Amino acid sequence: MSRRAYLYFVLTFLLGAVVGGASVYYYGWSTGHFRRPFNRQSFVQRVKKELNLSDTQVPQLERILDGSTSRFRDAQQQSDAQLNSIRQETRNQIRQILTPEQRQKFDELVRRWDERRKHFSR
Repeated sequence: MSRRAYLYFVLTFLLGAVVGGASVYYYGWSTGHFRRPFNRQSFVQRVKKELNLSDTQVPQLERILDGSTSRFRDAQQQSDAQLNSIRQETRNQIRQILTPEQRQKFDELVRRWDERRKHFSR
């Protein structure tokens, strides 16, 4: 093969690698696989170092985080309950316009959607 053919082959390979890498990154970011959960110890250490907190301020910071964590968890549970209620109401309204065969198919779709949501919420 000529040099030009090798060049085209290498460029095609590199372009495929770049597009593939970007696609994997986008998929991971959009599904939440690349987001780490909140690490409290790391946060406390970073804030302590960056702000030069005293030994008396660190326990105060931890108490503040305790309070906000429980409030955040409560808000999340309320939000989840509201979303589930809306989701169930919407599904029931959709079921009312469907024929019996369509309802069976719809129930199967709903089951798969719920499994997928449980899988990605972990």
